[in-house]
Amino acid sequence: EVRLVESGGSVVQAGGSLRLSCAAPGFNFDGYAIGWIREAPGKDREGVVCISSEDGSITYLDSVKGRFIISTDAAKNTVYLEMNNLKPEDTALYSCAAGAYCSDGSWVDALDAWGQGTLVTVSS
Repeated sequence: EVRLVESGGSVVQAGGSLRLSCAAPGFNFDGYAIGWIREAPGKDREGVVCISSEDGSITYLDSVKGRFIISTDAAKNTVYLEMNNLKPEDTALYSCAAGAYCSDGSWVDALDAWGQGTLVTVSS
């Protein structure tokens, strides 16, 4: 079990933007499916975005398409999630994850590493 470290969560007004970061001390993202998962209060976890370990293709959750962008910095071994035009329904604990593959599109499966998450609160 490897722990990733997320940061960047905050309270923001609807329509605002945030950039989340995910650092991986002692862990190399190469060869893994990488993505972000969120858990909103009272709801099941859902995969926000996943980068395929096979071909690098990116799949976003339908509700965030066109608003969220995932990126990676290999030199810093860091993954980012840029979130724009935030909505109250985006309020959740966001965790980054690395696993064997993407499933159901935007879900990172067979996890090898994940973090404790960073909280994003969007006020209306």
